[in-house]
Amino acid sequence: MTTTAPQRDPAIPLADYLTWVLRGVRPLPALDLDLTQAYGNTLAEDVVAPGPLPAFDHAAIDGYAARSEDVMPAMPGRPVRLNVVGDLTASSWRPVRLTSGTCFSVAAGAPLPATCDVVVPATGTDQGMAAVEIYDAPKKGHGVRRAGDELPAGAVLAGAGTFITPALVAVLAATGIGHVVVRPCPRVVVVATGDELVDAGRASQPGQVVDVNSHALTAAAAEAGAHAYRVGICDDDPEAVRGVLDDQTLRADLIITTGGTGTGPGDMVRRILSRGPVSFTDVSVYPCSSLGFGSIGGTEVPVVCLPGDPGAALIGFEVLARPVIQVLAGAEPVFRPSVRAHLLETVHSPTGLREFRPATAAERRGGGYTVQPLAGGPYTLSGLAEANALMVLGEKVTSAPAGSTVDVLLLDRRR
Repeated sequence: MTTTAPQRDPAIPLADYLTWVLRGVRPLPALDLDLTQAYGNTLAEDVVAPGPLPAFDHAAIDGYAARSEDVMPAMPGRPVRLNVVGDLTASSWRPVRLTSGTCFSVAAGAPLPATCDVVVPATGTDQGMAAVEIYDAPKKGHGVRRAGDELPAGAVLAGAGTFITPALVAVLAATGIGHVVVRPCPRVVVVATGDELVDAGRASQPGQVVDVNSHALTAAAAEAGAHAYRVGICDDDPEAVRGVLDDQTLRADLIITTGGTGTGPGDMVRRILSRGPVSFTDVSVYPCSSLGFGSIGGTEVPVVCLPGDPGAALIGFEVLARPVIQVLAGAEPVFRPSVRAHLLETVHSPTGLREFRPATAAERRGGGYTVQPLAGGPYTLSGLAEANALMVLGEKVTSAPAGSTVDVLLLDRRR
């Protein structure tokens, strides 16, 4: 993994930085998993249907399997009478055939007799057992599902990079697939550093700051599809930091640290890691301008270093850590979905920085989106708690007037 970041002055554009970072990340090795374990992983290769869906012609409804030419004359007051020659259920397996003037009583899911091209709903009959009178003739094909109607054999069910959902599991099982080759969910370890940090459950006070980040970033990693583990608080002690990071390389596919990325006297993470395989870079992102990336350990586990401010850490996670997780998982697309939206309120942005401002986006009745900016800057954390989107203002944008069109990243958090 390359660890020498491109150097520019004063700050590297975010697009260039991400290109450098993601070029050094490789998807995790593929695994063959039983279908029952596949949910939540990402397909490592295209999956092709080995058979059609449905697998055979069957009844879509309860009723009577018949030939349309036999039931066509039926009308109110002049019913058609057919002999019921048997019952078919979903577990029936012997092949049968219809002859003129006969039908089968069928349950939904039952295989259809040869020459059957219509299933008459029971409600349109006298529901007879040995013989049935049909009062209303449905159209040819009614109540019938043919083999391959939904998906033919050989159809690509999902491409490599697709996240496996419960519905996709159902499709895979229905077409005869019991195993899939996947990229496993990355194991992400989150470490918060700082002598001032104390565990959650109390209020911050001078000299003590509640550890917000390890909880928030662990949740963010889980939301991104990772198996996330919170290590907790590590003091600003060089040996302690090295020891914690070395220990985590044994169980992590990605390590995220928070705090200590600046150049102050207490910024121990930067002091320790910048001497080795991790590069700390000023990136043109607001409110998260200082980011670290590299790899540690003999297995070269990727490390993402985020700032200690909670709002900046969460923005840093969105712009850097989340894409790294998606690449490790082999997911496509890597980035959040984006739209162009009509801005409802004038906003101002720092010069030379790409701002990610919390916002609420909404679809308009006539099409398109509107976006309402929320609290940003030093108040980003409270803004993010309400947001369902991030409004993106480019490096050259210092002011965006109400009514203008801006880029918006849609956050797929469930509410």
